[in-house]
Amino acid sequence: MKLLITGANGFVGKSLCSELSNQGHTVRAAVRSLDKQLVDVDRIVIASIDKSTDWSPTIQNIEVVIHLAARVHVMNEIAVDALAEFRKVNVDGTLNLATQAAKAGVKRFIFVSSVKVNGEHTLANYPFTENDDANPQDPYGISKHEAEQGLLLIAQQTGMEVVIMRPPLVYGAGVKANFASMMRVVKRGIPLPLGAIHNKRSFVYVGNLVSLIVRCIDHPAAANQVFLVSDGSDLSTTELLQKCAVALGVKARLLPVPQKLLTFSLGLLGKKAVAQRLCGNLQVDICKAKILLDWVPPVSVEDGLKATALGLI
Repeated sequence: MKLLITGANGFVGKSLCSELSNQGHTVRAAVRSLDKQLVDVDRIVIASIDKSTDWSPTIQNIEVVIHLAARVHVMNEIAVDALAEFRKVNVDGTLNLATQAAKAGVKRFIFVSSVKVNGEHTLANYPFTENDDANPQDPYGISKHEAEQGLLLIAQQTGMEVVIMRPPLVYGAGVKANFASMMRVVKRGIPLPLGAIHNKRSFVYVGNLVSLIVRCIDHPAAANQVFLVSDGSDLSTTELLQKCAVALGVKARLLPVPQKLLTFSLGLLGKKAVAQRLCGNLQVDICKAKILLDWVPPVSVEDGLKATALGLI
């Protein structure tokens, strides 16, 4: 099968291109710059993605588009109108690509969205499902939701099949940002006041996300569906740090500071968002993918964290 992957030289894109090539698919990779790590794929440089990007030479003879490229969520946004900036890429750019893909005869368009479309937190043991009302809280989540709505409309108008998946935090070898920083802190044996957190959060190993994407390439039941995805094993912050320590081969140094005290202290410091990420719940239910697509995450949390630890620089 001939596939176009946007954002192919990103964290998820590299793993996806490798897996698809190994399976014998013909992969065309849309990248912002040439990357020597991408092999066995046809690389095409797309400098920017917005409403005016011309995809005509890139989508020629393509059967499936997997759209990973996006303006990603950032912790310290500096744009005056952040939502407008997110919309340029995540909404206008996505819908422009999808419209051109439909006209070119692309059969299926797979869009990797975000759990942020569902919202920022859940009650314990009440995970998000695909049937919940959307409740995006920040410009990134709003832009992803608007893109989803536009894609489903394009599917209705053109007959091109659309598949949407919403992952939570993705980890794996080469992961950056907060997850990599957390593992480095654990590796160094720095004491953390996170030994008594009893929340539940969903994560997804990059190999598990890639597995579901691949399953959705040609599965008939995936057409025009939305799927939540995770490892299928939710962890508290304390449990995650303990498992990271095991994967790194070190002893976790976690101080049992009461969760309420930690949350209160972070609030006084103006770090309510940090407190939410460390102590809040964010769970997703993956039963729909399991039942409709007969899919189960192939990699356990423990093995995923081991792979992440091996790739830690």
